[in-house]
Amino acid sequence: MYLVRLDLQYFAGEKTEKATPKKRQDSRKKGQVAKSADVNTAILVLFIFLLLLFIGGFMRDKMLFLLQHSFQEYMHLDLTEKTIEQIFLEVSIESAIILGPILGIALIGGVAANLLQVGFLHAPESIHMKLNKLDPIQGFKRIYSVRAIVEMLKSILKIGFIGMVAFAVIWVNFEQIMRMSHVSVEESLITISKITVQMGLFSAAALLMLSVLDYVYQRYDFEKNIRMSHQDIKDEYKKTEGDPLIKSKIKQKQREMAMQRMMQDVPKADVIITNPTHYAVAIKYDENRADAPYVVAKGVDFVAQKIKEIGKEHNIVTVENVPLARGLYSQTEIGDIVPETFFKAIAEILAYVYRLKQKI
Repeated sequence: MYLVRLDLQYFAGEKTEKATPKKRQDSRKKGQVAKSADVNTAILVLFIFLLLLFIGGFMRDKMLFLLQHSFQEYMHLDLTEKTIEQIFLEVSIESAIILGPILGIALIGGVAANLLQVGFLHAPESIHMKLNKLDPIQGFKRIYSVRAIVEMLKSILKIGFIGMVAFAVIWVNFEQIMRMSHVSVEESLITISKITVQMGLFSAAALLMLSVLDYVYQRYDFEKNIRMSHQDIKDEYKKTEGDPLIKSKIKQKQREMAMQRMMQDVPKADVIITNPTHYAVAIKYDENRADAPYVVAKGVDFVAQKIKEIGKEHNIVTVENVPLARGLYSQTEIGDIVPETFFKAIAEILAYVYRLKQKI
């Protein structure tokens, strides 16, 4: 029996269940999401080389102009405070024009890659300083963990695959590379630029394919890490919905308070209609509150007996009418006006009660 109990406790603590929406939301707030850094790198590289493909000529012309202008103009200037300031300003503007598009497209690519994977995420908790990250033992475990080995194998695979792609591009353009020694410097630069862009685009495409596989793995690993045990789900339910035992006690207390208020109103009734043993409905007519009689209290079995006892203590008239008692109990709630179908029967009973009170 003891061994069986231990087995049940083990399986209750084993994380085999999918994460609940609340668990996913809490993980997201902490910055824990399924994300691949390779996707960011691949999209970033692809965007940059696509930009070079379209505006590479413009950037080349700007760089050549900056070099020519530097040798033709700046070399002959007297270095004074004013000329140095002028040179620095002109070089800064030209450099910004050349590098600005690359930095801009890199920013767009980085934002697009993150939005594509995780959407808009605001997780300030993820940037808080955590002293446990400085623990050398934990750091050693991270370095020599299964995850670290997997990451190392992935890196080797990426380097090898992208290296093969780059080698294939060079091999296809091998003849052009060999002819570079027989052409002008400008043509050599154009050839190098074209081959570089080709290698960049093909390498980015290869990395993008690998990054898709990596993203699938990262998503699998993320789902595995946020799994929950049966006990975790129960604890979460207790925190969000409240402990069922406490909730039942609260409901019981609410019922007791409602019952107490109802019993306090019984002495105000004009008549108590019973069946006579199981049902009891207390009725009152107050023209200042309503145009028709209304239900003050009602109950069955023990509650019905209690209503009759209180009525007896306060000299409330009790009338036995089986169909009327059952009909009022099933069709009305406390505080409701008596339905029209019972008006005649209630009117006769109230008239009888008023005559009794006048005789008394």
